[in-house]
Amino acid sequence: MHIRHFISLLAIVSLIGCQISCSNKEVQTPADYVNPFIGASTNVDAAGAYHGLGKTFPGATTPFGMVQVSPQTITGGDNGSGYSYEHQTIEGFSMTQMSGIGWNGDMGNLTIMPTVGELKTIAGREDGSLDGWRSHYDKKTETAKAGYYAATLTDYNIRVEATATSRCGFLRMTFPEDTLSRIQMDLARRVGGTASREYVRVVNDTTIEGWTECLPEGGGWGNSEGHARYTVYFHARLSQPMTSYGFWSADIRADEPRLLENVTSDDYQKRVAQAHILRDTTELEGTHIGFFTEFPTTENQQVEMRVAISYVDIDGARRNFEEEAANLTFDGACSAAKEKWNDALSCIEVEGGTDDERTIFYTALYHTMIDPRIHQDVDGRYRGGDYEIYQNDGTFTKRTVFSGWDVFRSQMPLQTIINPTVVTDMLGSLTTMAQQSGRAYFERWELLNAYSGCMLGNPALSVLTDAYAKGLRSGYDAEKAYQYAKNTSARFGNDSLGYTPGGLSISYTLEYAYTDWCIAQLAHMLGHDDEAASYEQKAQAWRNLFDSEKGWFRPRRADGTWEPWPEEGRLREWYGCIECNPYQQGWFVPHDVDGMVEMMGGRERVLADLDSLFANTPENMLWNVYYNHANEPVHLIPFLYNRLGEAKRTQQVTRQICKKAYHNGVEGLVGNEDVGQMSAWYVLAAIGMHQYCPGDTRFELTSPVFRRVKIRLPEGRFFEIEAQDNDDDHIFIQEAVYNDQPLQEYCLDYADIMKGGKLRLKMTKQK
Repeated sequence: MHIRHFISLLAIVSLIGCQISCSNKEVQTPADYVNPFIGASTNVDAAGAYHGLGKTFPGATTPFGMVQVSPQTITGGDNGSGYSYEHQTIEGFSMTQMSGIGWNGDMGNLTIMPTVGELKTIAGREDGSLDGWRSHYDKKTETAKAGYYAATLTDYNIRVEATATSRCGFLRMTFPEDTLSRIQMDLARRVGGTASREYVRVVNDTTIEGWTECLPEGGGWGNSEGHARYTVYFHARLSQPMTSYGFWSADIRADEPRLLENVTSDDYQKRVAQAHILRDTTELEGTHIGFFTEFPTTENQQVEMRVAISYVDIDGARRNFEEEAANLTFDGACSAAKEKWNDALSCIEVEGGTDDERTIFYTALYHTMIDPRIHQDVDGRYRGGDYEIYQNDGTFTKRTVFSGWDVFRSQMPLQTIINPTVVTDMLGSLTTMAQQSGRAYFERWELLNAYSGCMLGNPALSVLTDAYAKGLRSGYDAEKAYQYAKNTSARFGNDSLGYTPGGLSISYTLEYAYTDWCIAQLAHMLGHDDEAASYEQKAQAWRNLFDSEKGWFRPRRADGTWEPWPEEGRLREWYGCIECNPYQQGWFVPHDVDGMVEMMGGRERVLADLDSLFANTPENMLWNVYYNHANEPVHLIPFLYNRLGEAKRTQQVTRQICKKAYHNGVEGLVGNEDVGQMSAWYVLAAIGMHQYCPGDTRFELTSPVFRRVKIRLPEGRFFEIEAQDNDDDHIFIQEAVYNDQPLQEYCLDYADIMKGGKLRLKMTKQK
């Protein structure tokens, strides 16, 4: 193996050329501000908690695209993106990724790696305990932009660049001079586990195609507990003729255990390392296989590989390729990706703030436009809830990756403003999935049609009611969705006891109560007033867990008795709550603020308690038992001040969170990105608004980070926010005027925002 520690002049010229095409520094466009490295770490030490940090990926993708071409540094575990910045080696570049998720991840399919020298059939381990094809990479020249990624594999002196269209991934590899250069594809790789069965065939001297089937028994999402079941089909073409090629096949039985702990074991890994090499065939199907092609290269020789994927069939992958990649070069795809990002990110223009704040803002906006991603081919075909093939009728675009428990709070409300059809597409996707699967209820965390059951609550009901209340009613059958909402509440709800008992009693009960309120609102809007009353009553279930003696929420057993009160009181994590404590979860009664405040002892007592919550929050805002911005349950709390007539406290707190919990760096997110939620909170707060209770169309106003915000709305309208004298000292709103009318309360209705106009804020340093 040739080992070089320099980058050739031609490779540098190539890199610079693409970076110029992908990033014009003379005129800063929104895409130029995007830093995909923000949050790209799973480091638990830096986070101070096992949840880690942002868990984003730095690779190339397009807005809501099916493909994400990104480096992979780790095979699985609670590292859902397959990448963490502190790692020193890369094991390949995969065509699919998840963004910012906790739990054991999935995807990371179709991993491609260029190498030189001896063929190896396993990636190996970063610590060197198992040799493999993985390579160290040069962190100084690692580059990530919107729609572009590049890294130099220093063990091979190969520069790898990546870009993407919606359904196709592009790799450009610049090789050194070598008699035995190689491109290899690991078809078995899957973040959090392994594929169950794979197939690949050589079509001609530049084309391969095949599939990788991923089933629950192969680990993946939740290490099989997420029930992920999907097949990725692909059609790939190389610019280098494949005159010499082959396959490898490991001795893995189809019936042996293949969860994460199995496939990362020494025994399993050694068997893959000793895989059989086959060169006398043009196709192979097996339980753990790979493909490679070998060729000599001259110094700085570039080889391009274009890979189209489909979740339907190989024909779909071929059509996707012909439509999106057949006539497109790497540079052309890179430029087109940037253009798509500029168009998407231009939905919000900001002026003012620092360079870092604009970078944080546009990167956050970028992260909110990765999911829910498209899940249908260019011909409109998709796999439905029963995993059969359906032809889309054109009423909606099939989408996937609905991280419900996270995104109903900020991500979906944001999209109702900037991408309303994305929301109705998701509702159409969830509704047809409920019908096609035969389950007739909504999933809370959908992944590639899987009812994963991840987290809790009934978040789809929130998204449904919020959209319908805002007039977003196309793309899904509202009456059918209403029936599925009722079924969901009956299956997962507080019906039997008027609360949900058990170890997560508080979280379940409060979240079910809120979504029952959502059903009540939807029932009224659909004219089912007779049914609405029962759901309004069910929405009061939160009261059944409030212990007046303790003055706070407390988990309850099925026999009606309380769980023992811990020494830490309401600060005990996991005491009746998921990933939080009662102090954090207990504020979640967004649909009945007046009732909650009364139950808690009145306005003044609640305000004092809120002040204490924020006063005890650590300045770095990493995982803590007070205001824990690193996790979703608290995300509505800063806006409760607004509802209590203390708007300036909302303004002060949100500006502090924007400054302390978000940074322009790898460790720039204090908690998991969670498929757009963490970033969506920032986008909304930074422009000066946030919805407190989805389903209620009121948006709370707060202090914007920027002096001017311009939001592009449908039909050519704009909504503008102008904050006079806005800076780090002037963070309080002295006066708010909307379309020349002074506001008596610091709030606006969704309808006011969407009809366009101007909100003028006069900022002051005085409370």
